[in-house]
Amino acid sequence: WKTMGHTAVLSVIFPFLALVAFVGARPATFLQDFRITWADTHIKQLQGGTAIQLKLDPSSGCGFASNKQYHYGRVSMKIKLIPGDSAGTVTAFYLNSDTDTVRDELDFEFLGNRSGQPYTVQTNVYAHGKGDREQRVNLWFDPAADYHTYTILWNHYHVVFSVDNVPVRVFKNNERRGIPYPTLQPMGVYSTLWEGDDWATRGGLEKIDWGKAPFYAYYKDFDIEGCAVPGPANCASNPNNWWEGPAYRQLSPEQARLYRWVRTNHMIYDYCTDKSRYPVPPPECSAGI
Repeated sequence: WKTMGHTAVLSVIFPFLALVAFVGARPATFLQDFRITWADTHIKQLQGGTAIQLKLDPSSGCGFASNKQYHYGRVSMKIKLIPGDSAGTVTAFYLNSDTDTVRDELDFEFLGNRSGQPYTVQTNVYAHGKGDREQRVNLWFDPAADYHTYTILWNHYHVVFSVDNVPVRVFKNNERRGIPYPTLQPMGVYSTLWEGDDWATRGGLEKIDWGKAPFYAYYKDFDIEGCAVPGPANCASNPNNWWEGPAYRQLSPEQARLYRWVRTNHMIYDYCTDKSRYPVPPPECSAGI
């Protein structure tokens, strides 16, 4: 884990039945597509395995991962975050190549808060081993009151992080301009609930109140649709995969309007404008959407 953290989630109706052999479709239960990777005592299946509860207490956090890796596609999950005083907790949902040297990773991290303060979602992009591309947005609703859908779309054109179908982060493929983009490696889907109070809330000023433990987050409607690895070698390069279609190559006018609304009204940190870290903005910062 880097100091700014990790993350990860995919959801869509599957229109091209001809591709059924190539892609993972929505699993009926958690264990069909995922495995527990950390502290099985802290993950409980609910509703016949169609939903799960993650627990964080002083003894441990917990985590799970997909059974397969995927090379392009879309992942989504519905998540209900920790209610009340969740300062210092980190609920993460991310794609990761699980490689030690040249890592690719796409992160959603939900940073806990003191009661009455907004929940912050941090996104990050690692490509060819290079990360440090954090952006933070305050959510415009209470994500602990109900389930909300968190989605990562990854195709040859861009990566789009969305919350309830509202884009909150776009990272374009600008490899032709020499900007790294995750193209070469498949990635697994991961999620964790853990203690990050050295950095998560107000830069580490707000610590976990273990008197409020245990902390619970809830997940359901796991949906992964992409090129499973191992699988057909030509899947990832197939232009007929639905996630490579014209509707997914750039934001629609309405999506672009919502994206500008998020960035104007709810963004609280952008590495592109952090002159203390980057006196000269990184080249991808001028790429637009």
